[in-house]
Formats: sequence, structure tokens, C-alpha cells
Amino acid sequence: MAFTFVDLFAGIGGFHGALSALGGECVFASEIDKDAARVYLRNWGIMPEGDITALANEHVMQVPDHDVLVGGFPCQPFSKSGKQLGMEETRGTLFWNIAQIIKMRKPKIVLLENVRNIAGPRHEHEWKVIIHTLRELGYRISMEPFVVSPNEIHPLAGGKPQSRDRVFICATLIKKNIFKSDEDPGVPDLIPASSDWKVSSWNLKRDLPLENSRSKKILEEYGLSDQENLWLDAWDDFVIGFREKFPDEKIPGFPLWVDAWIESKDLDLDEELPEWKINFLTKNSNFYMTHKRFIKSWLKKWDQLESFPPSRRKFEWQAQGLKSISETIVHLRPSGIRCKPANYAPALVAITQTSILGKSRRKLTVKEAARLQGFPEWFDFLDQSKSQTYKQLGNAVNIGVVYNVIKAQVMRDLDILETHEDLAKSILNSPLSPNDRLKSFTHHSTISSSAPKTMLYSVPDVG
Repeated sequence: MAFTFVDLFAGIGGFHGALSALGGECVFASEIDKDAARVYLRNWGIMPEGDITALANEHVMQVPDHDVLVGGFPCQPFSKSGKQLGMEETRGTLFWNIAQIIKMRKPKIVLLENVRNIAGPRHEHEWKVIIHTLRELGYRISMEPFVVSPNEIHPLAGGKPQSRDRVFICATLIKKNIFKSDEDPGVPDLIPASSDWKVSSWNLKRDLPLENSRSKKILEEYGLSDQENLWLDAWDDFVIGFREKFPDEKIPGFPLWVDAWIESKDLDLDEELPEWKINFLTKNSNFYMTHKRFIKSWLKKWDQLESFPPSRRKFEWQAQGLKSISETIVHLRPSGIRCKPANYAPALVAITQTSILGKSRRKLTVKEAARLQGFPEWFDFLDQSKSQTYKQLGNAVNIGVVYNVIKAQVMRDLDILETHEDLAKSILNSPLSPNDRLKSFTHHSTISSSAPKTMLYSVPDVG
């Protein structure tokens, strides 16, 4: 064992996979969702504890000593008026419980993950409070958000063909009387893991890889319904027809709204409408007026799309010069049908918006979705429903991203980690990709809820 870690808000164990591949041993995990905890136990051999607010507060501390603290924490608005910047203002939020653990256990490294918006304009105050709190607790951390996506990382380093921007908060404990915590170190440098790679170089079929779409079993389980195929048939006919009719024009990149295809003279732009809606209504009306004959013919052929729900009467073509939906990856979103080039997938989300392979007209399989998040081939979701599994994967952190982010953090802060030689050495001497170690891990075929809270696989010798 080179170092120990605790896994907060653990989900199904994305952080666990990355930290284990770096040579760490998990000594505590928490996850309030019982289904996710069951999957965590099945694969990592540790049953996560429940509600962290009952396990770590100003009166109770059941989280043991550890070297590294990780977690994808929920972000909540802080309760005060905004005049304070520091730990006291976090009271009443889950981040306050994290801060309590850090205050008492003083882990050498803290690595937290959240959605990109946590550092956006709507959460500017929350972001400042988080950074100031960690500095108040004695940690080196940058005020600049560290945004990383799996598709930015070279596949040989554990990158995956998925566009998934997430913010990472990289805090390292400062040795007393050496550095001031308010000095900004800048974000870690991810160049070693991302050099010589372009996101446009991804190929889903090659790099995921995809399962056999000709398999009867896969088509039965993941094929589209007749209604879903009808939606795609209609819009594919639109794309192909538009290309033939207007070969020198591009299909607009803004959302096409069938219900907004009206004569310009009939366009009623209420002053109370938000600017973005006025913009889209105007663009759609102009598009209709310019291509009215083609559009009317297409709508007539497809019965005016009368059987389509409102969200399927909206279409967003982000596939540049491609000529058919069969060349794209499709996302059935609440806001419409979105098509992108099939080189990398859009972000997995924790709701039923599973990406669709346009060529084979099927959804990504559970196995493919797990691969997008970097989970090993042996990872098992037990007997739960596919929808539950997709939700868990959508909530998960990408293993390859965490693996490379914490390596970059250690490199940035090696000057204050040098006394913790085993920790730094284990992380920096790890293989280029987490896959190299994860593929050699194994889990037991059955694990009871009373199993000892220890790793149930062996880690290969580091050398």
C-alpha cells in the first residue's frame, strides 16, 4: 500500500478505479444511494457507508485518517448573505461536511469534481467560498477552474471518446511556514496526457470500441422503437433532400423548429419574449421563407409531423458537411433531436438520453457506456435495470480523467509533497493509462453485505 484514500459521494466508484490504479487503498467510502452502493460493493469489495452528514460533522467523525480525499460532491447554494468567504459560510451544505473531514484529518491531497457550471457566473459566489475555505484550511489551490474532458486526453493515457467537461478542484496541503495559502499556483498542467492528440481524431468504432451491431441480441435490447425510427427517418429525409436541393448551402447549426416555420409577416415577436427566443424565431422564419417550397413538400410527405411530440419537431444539425443521419451520433434531448459527427459521444447524463448510433439505429449499450467512463471490462452492474445503470454511469466520474488530473496535481505540487515520498512516487510511477492496471484486477462472483471492508483484488507489483 503506497497511500490511503477516502471516496466521498462515491457513486459506483469512478474515483475508486482511478486511485486504486495509482496504487492507493480505499479505507472509507460513502454513498447514500443504495443501488449505487450495491454496485460499488460488487466491484470494489467495500460497502459504502450512508449519509455523510451523520458520519462527519462537528460532533462525530467516523472517517478515518487518510492521505487522499476525493469526491464528486453535490453543489448547494450557501446559506449566508454572501458577506463571508470561508468555512463558516458553508454550514448547512454538504461541502461543510467535506470541510469538517479535511479540518480534522488533514489529507495531503484533496481532489473534488463537479459540473462546469459550478465555476460559472450563476455560482460565482459558491466557487469563491469553496476556494477560500480550502485555503483557510491550509491548502494550495488555484482560483482558476480546472476544466477537463475525457476526449482531450490521449487514448494511450486513458482518454475516451466522450465530450464531458467537468471542473476539478485540486488542493494540496501546505507545509507549515513554507508557503502562503493565498498564493495562486495556477491549474495543473495536463499537457503530458493530451499532447499529440486532437479531439477530431477520435473514432467511436475503433476507440470505444463498439459492440457488434449485427448481433440479434444487441438489436433486440438496444434497437430503436418504431416511433423513434420514424422520427429519424423523417429528419434523415430532410437532411438528404436539403443536400440534393441546395448543394452549395449548409444546413443551419441553430435549432430548427418546425412550429416556428411561418411567414415573416405572421411572425409575432412579443416584447416580453427573451432575446434568445426572439433570435431563434426570427432565424427559423427566415429559413422557412428562403426554402419554403422544399420545406412544404417535405412536411406534406411526412404528414406535417403531426404524430411527433413537440421535442421531436425540433432538430439540431451539428454534423458539418455530413450527408446523412447514418453518419452521425444522435441524442434525443428534451430540447430536440441533435446530430453530431460519430467520432466521439456527447456527455453521458443521469437521465434517459442515451446516445444513438445513426448507422445501426441503436442506442449505446451498457458495456459501451461503461467504456466511455473508463470502467474496466469486468465491471458488473448485477441484475439492475438498464435505466438504473445508465443513470449511475451518467453520474459517475471518468476514471481516465481522474487518473491524469491527480498525476498533474502531484507534479504541480511536488515541492510540497516531497516528504510524502511513497504517495508521490506511487502516483508518478504509475503506468501511462489506468487500463494497464485495472484490467488485471478481479472481483469475486458473490460478495455478501457482511464482507470485510478490504480490497478483494490484488494489485500487480509496481516495480
